[in-house]
Amino acid sequence: MADESGAGKLRLRIITPESVKLDEECDMVIARCTTGDMGFLPRHEACSAILDLGVMRIVSNGKNERHLAVFGGIIQVKDDEVTVLTNGAQWPEDIDRALAEAEHAQAERRLKEAENNIEMQQHQVSLRRTLVQIEVSSYPLLNVGAAPSKEKEEQ
Repeated sequence: MADESGAGKLRLRIITPESVKLDEECDMVIARCTTGDMGFLPRHEACSAILDLGVMRIVSNGKNERHLAVFGGIIQVKDDEVTVLTNGAQWPEDIDRALAEAEHAQAERRLKEAENNIEMQQHQVSLRRTLVQIEVSSYPLLNVGAAPSKEKEEQ
């Protein structure tokens, strides 16, 4: 896909079990993968990676940067199309920061009280998830002009 300037664009699709969270063109995607952060620009070679809990950055029009909390999944890049399959993703405006902070405190308490490795791992995941939510919830002012999520449009 090329725009009038000759520079390419990526087609980004973010799909959760509930909905298509996003389906639009962008300039760049930066995703947190299990091997570290990966950035994708037009003409990126085909690849797939496992997503970790983290912040996905989406750059459009060379300057408009939006942030999305992504809770694991798979990312595939091929022919300037980036497809994300994830069990969960939240825009900053979808996150109740007070609730995320309360869940964070609860996860910290439960982690200290964990009686075995399985409980400890479960609480560590909860802790990481709430940290991602808290971080992404701090970005709303940077998302001016961002397209609303498909879920909000359907309401």
